[in-house]
Amino acid sequence: MNRSLRIAFSTIRSSWFPAAAVLLLSSLPLVSCSGGGAPTPSPATPGFPAITLTRVASGLTEPVHLTHAGDGSGRLFVVERGGTIRIVRNGTVQAAPFLNITGLVRSTGGEQGLLSVAFPPDFATRRHFYVDYTNRTGIGDTVVARYPLTANPDLADSAGGATLLNVPQPFENHNGGQLAFGPDGFLYVAMGDGGSGGDPFNNAQNLSVILGKMLRLDVEGGASPYAIPAGNPFGSEIWAYGLRNPWRFSFDRASGDLYIADVGQDLFEEVNFQPAAGSGGENYGWNIMEGLHCFGNPACSQAGLTLPVAEYSHEAGNCSVTGGFVYRGTRFPALQGIYLYGDFCSGRIWGLRRNGAAWESRLLLSTTLLISSFGEDEAGELYLADFGAGDIYRVDVP
Repeated sequence: MNRSLRIAFSTIRSSWFPAAAVLLLSSLPLVSCSGGGAPTPSPATPGFPAITLTRVASGLTEPVHLTHAGDGSGRLFVVERGGTIRIVRNGTVQAAPFLNITGLVRSTGGEQGLLSVAFPPDFATRRHFYVDYTNRTGIGDTVVARYPLTANPDLADSAGGATLLNVPQPFENHNGGQLAFGPDGFLYVAMGDGGSGGDPFNNAQNLSVILGKMLRLDVEGGASPYAIPAGNPFGSEIWAYGLRNPWRFSFDRASGDLYIADVGQDLFEEVNFQPAAGSGGENYGWNIMEGLHCFGNPACSQAGLTLPVAEYSHEAGNCSVTGGFVYRGTRFPALQGIYLYGDFCSGRIWGLRRNGAAWESRLLLSTTLLISSFGEDEAGELYLADFGAGDIYRVDVP
């Protein structure tokens, strides 16, 4: 890739500017889309099925996260970066937003905005949920807040938010932004390193700050605003560290294993793995390493670091990993146990699985979509969001 394209892709990765990404993607050697954006399947490889995408919803604006509430309703909840959450029911985007906090959200910076939503276990009884967004203070602090439902289950009380966590950010990028409840019932929060490039303040390796970390909070135990779980390895909110920008992570609903996709700097993207039996405290290496490679110092020490189980380079238009999920649905047995992840710029989707002591990854599909997030429905079927066109696709096996 020539220097001008590298600079352009670096700009996309830092700013999430969809128009520029679409322009660049039009020149990439990817499989063409057909049927109004549905990509053409790649051939299956041994042990990995070919996949296709089926568009199930349209008309959204900059979708960045999608999930379900676990309440038996069958609804999908899609987060729009500008500050709204929309409900998709039976393929139809409901006219009224589930949540509208556009007045609180700063979304002018490319990686800022309303970034994710998480529903606690037994949401139907608890009737509240959690969001992660960038506020309008200064250049934008990261806020984790709880919102209640109204009497209408399709409408949250947008004026009833309570802030649990407010984290000042030194730069506009690397906001992280994912929330998810783990199988232990605690809320996990992905925090980027604070931004700029190369982690200039060494936040990811500094255990006295929560930037560049995975946090674990007890938000449902009655303490205000939250309690620190007794098992946290450092006696603080921090569960793991050494992360650059863990934009999307997920738990395997069958095993409880944790997959963290961490966006790289200039050369490599990575997927990290933490087994369910782990006790936290992992150092995933940033800014000592980028992927499996030394960053800055070619003679860096890997002692004490937990290396990624998969990486890929920025060749051929790749630029920013979007973490996905281990497939645990019932419609496609050939996908069982395979972790799907993609790239925001190139639109490629890979499958990852463990084969004995080794990990193997295969390209499953090439698309021209701007893949901002994967998501699960209540049955474990997988979906993804196209940031540029505002479409939601279901992952299928032909």
